[in-house]
Amino acid sequence: MGNEQSQISGVKMDQKAIEVSDFWTQHNATINNVQNESKISIFAGDLFLNDPFWNPQTPLEKCSKNIMIYRHPCIVKYISSWQKACKFYLAIEEVTPLSHMIAHMDTMEISLGLYSILKALCFLHEKASVSHNNVCLSSIFVTKEGSWKLGGMEYLCPYKELSSELLKKSRCHRYSKAVDTNEEKNLKHSSERKDFIDVFAFCTLVIELLKNKNDDEISKLSSFKEFCKNIVQEPNVLQRPTLSSLLEHEFFKHKFINIHSFLIELPLKSDVDKTEFFAHLKEELQLLNEEIVASQLGRLLVSRMVLLNNGARNYLLPYILIPRKGENGAIFSEQVFKKYIAPKLLNIFCVRDAQIRLLLLEYFSHFIDYFSKEELEMHILPELLVGIKDTNNELVASTLHTLAELVPVLGAEIVIGGRRAKLFNDGRPKTQSSSRKIQAQELPKPEVLASSLDELSANNSLLELIHNRNELPERPRPDGEEGETSTDEIEQSADEDIENWEEWDNENNVINEIEENKCFELETLSAEIDLIPKMPVNSKPKQIIDITELDIKNPTKIKIEQSDNDIDFFEDMVPVIQTSNKFVIDSTVSSKFCADNGDVNEDGWGDDWES
Repeated sequence: MGNEQSQISGVKMDQKAIEVSDFWTQHNATINNVQNESKISIFAGDLFLNDPFWNPQTPLEKCSKNIMIYRHPCIVKYISSWQKACKFYLAIEEVTPLSHMIAHMDTMEISLGLYSILKALCFLHEKASVSHNNVCLSSIFVTKEGSWKLGGMEYLCPYKELSSELLKKSRCHRYSKAVDTNEEKNLKHSSERKDFIDVFAFCTLVIELLKNKNDDEISKLSSFKEFCKNIVQEPNVLQRPTLSSLLEHEFFKHKFINIHSFLIELPLKSDVDKTEFFAHLKEELQLLNEEIVASQLGRLLVSRMVLLNNGARNYLLPYILIPRKGENGAIFSEQVFKKYIAPKLLNIFCVRDAQIRLLLLEYFSHFIDYFSKEELEMHILPELLVGIKDTNNELVASTLHTLAELVPVLGAEIVIGGRRAKLFNDGRPKTQSSSRKIQAQELPKPEVLASSLDELSANNSLLELIHNRNELPERPRPDGEEGETSTDEIEQSADEDIENWEEWDNENNVINEIEENKCFELETLSAEIDLIPKMPVNSKPKQIIDITELDIKNPTKIKIEQSDNDIDFFEDMVPVIQTSNKFVIDSTVSSKFCADNGDVNEDGWGDDWES
């Protein structure tokens, strides 16, 4: 302990201190792990002090040692400690000094906090046989859940080391109002009682915290304050009650405190007591302030022991895991649920317990809207993807149902991953209602169609349809091959549908229905065309002036009439052939290298050659 090697890796401490004392400063810090980021509190103090009372250990070193040794749910949780340069550092759970929050707390929260501190003191005296010696406001801290934790344990010492000399030397450093003026004398005359120091200090703390609280806020408040005043004024320490007897006061028998105490001690209770407790817990919680219940009891109500209890599943959890909407009888409203319960459920998703996970998945649809998209994608979705790989079939089935609920929120790309493609088509046949929309509508008047003739003439395909309707179709080629018509296209589309539905039993009915729909659409279109004034068409055949017009090998004579509105889509595709540079070669040949054929001497080929 205390060396530099025990320093937490990845810790980042804020330079600004939130609390400053005579011996240390308190800072907020974060630990950056691979999986998540956790918050802690760090106390930093000097390693060397001039006061001989703190030799050989400084106050922060003593506090660190005692917190590490004495562990209790109501004592601040030790994490680590280390030395660096001339400083000593102590890391504990994230806490806030009580002095920063006491002004915003009501009587119920204060009473529950005092109960927690009193239980911590009972543990120290009855189980560990040590005395705290400095119970005051500065030694108490509050967690983010609102629980009070006891700290400031630099003056703690075992009973056997508790002496008048120690109390005398430490008096100047302790809280003066919590110190009994006769504690040294009382220590000598009451060797069998060692808890009177903390009893006096605790009663002083109660008086200070409850002095401005109304008596009607909680039952037995005035009697408890009077009881603590009498303890402080009692000179005989043997007449003062013990710490355990303080727990039995009626002030700590409030229903809210009893519920809190039962939930903490739940593992020690019998099954019969648990069932009876959870059977009536819903009605008791609804009588209390829901925000105080959520802040103080929310962590306990969704703890592991509660989630696994059958009585809690039957009587309580349906009203805890579902926010209140309308008259559903839930305990927490939507605002309170989102603020206090949803963050705790987010952490529970990391628990690898099949029964707990199944319970969360059962109610997931009720609280999915209270998580942000980032929380769903970064925290919940990875845990759900782990669940589909489990061997438990029930867990896998429930996980798949939950993933389906995430698709509308996060999108299929995030939930299932990978790239998607359209692998399924809409194979439903067209209904007659959709194809008969033209008949249901009122046909336009002829004068309206005549005024829109210019717009219709721009559509070449429609004009061509009008001309073809008034002319006889061209005779098929001599070889008997027929061209493709609109009827062929309808039959072709019907054949394609048959291929897609070849495994269906009613394929003939489907084909007939498609043909009827297509024919009806063509009839409707023809009805509209009849309303358009017919354009004059030349009935005389074209006279052939020159026989060369029939020559297919003479393309220059063929004239193609094109409309001004036609677009030549192949205009940019005409190939451009660039010829290479032409070189002129002189036809005259140089006589230097040319053989002279002018001088032919036949005498060289005489008879002498043969001889």
